[in-house]
Amino acid sequence: MAITNTQSEQQDALVASWPLRRVGLRVQNMQRSIDYYGRLGLSVVRDERDADGNGSVGLGAAGGSEVLQLRTLAGGRPRPRHTAGLFHFALLVPDEPELGSFLRHVLDRNNNVPLGGASDHLVSQALYLTDPEGNGIEVYVDRPREQWPMQDGKVAMDTIPLNAPHLLEQAHEFKGFSQGLRLGHMHLNVSDLDQTFAFYREHFGMERMIGIEQQAYFLSWDGYHHHLGTNLWAGRNVRPVEPDMYGIDFYEIRRPDLQPSTIQDPNGVTIIIQ
Repeated sequence: MAITNTQSEQQDALVASWPLRRVGLRVQNMQRSIDYYGRLGLSVVRDERDADGNGSVGLGAAGGSEVLQLRTLAGGRPRPRHTAGLFHFALLVPDEPELGSFLRHVLDRNNNVPLGGASDHLVSQALYLTDPEGNGIEVYVDRPREQWPMQDGKVAMDTIPLNAPHLLEQAHEFKGFSQGLRLGHMHLNVSDLDQTFAFYREHFGMERMIGIEQQAYFLSWDGYHHHLGTNLWAGRNVRPVEPDMYGIDFYEIRRPDLQPSTIQDPNGVTIIIQ
């Protein structure tokens, strides 16, 4: 189905107003990462490498905004087990046909994009992948807000099997992500759930939407199911992210009620406020 000018304008406005802008990764092998994310469906939208290959590359939908930065980290080291850091970053697509098309794309083994998992979370439908350097990725679509289940006045989520045939019925040829692509949410391994929540509430005004006690909290603005997931699945009181580790470099937020700055959370994760 063709997108009308009005739908395109609404989509552009939603992308422009979305609070999460992009995520940055420190990578060991830049070309391997670019090749993988190209197969995934992202395009290079910015390339600021020097003659020696040092610098950064930005990726996003062709002709769209940058959602992912890759930066070569010379002399870095793999992220040790039982440390804070990236659990996954989540790419939000605008509709079920796009997610279904992406699903068909990754199910084709010739594309060499292994699918790691698939779930229905009641508020959303999600596919899970891992890049060649171990960074987790979610690609998902939201259900309309009026369909989100509520419990005690708050959004309710669950993890049930994904209805893949329903998505595949809507699939078309996948030529890469559309310009409606956004960084939907971040999900981090953290040292302490309550300490992390207190930090994000104080500095960013985020509220806890859902809590799995002693496991995970899901935080957001404006009643969204979550812009940030935090979990203890790497262990309690784990070591923070360190600047010589491959993995998460930063992520960016833009909200009119926040002043531009750069800050680190209690887990060593850098947040850039635009």
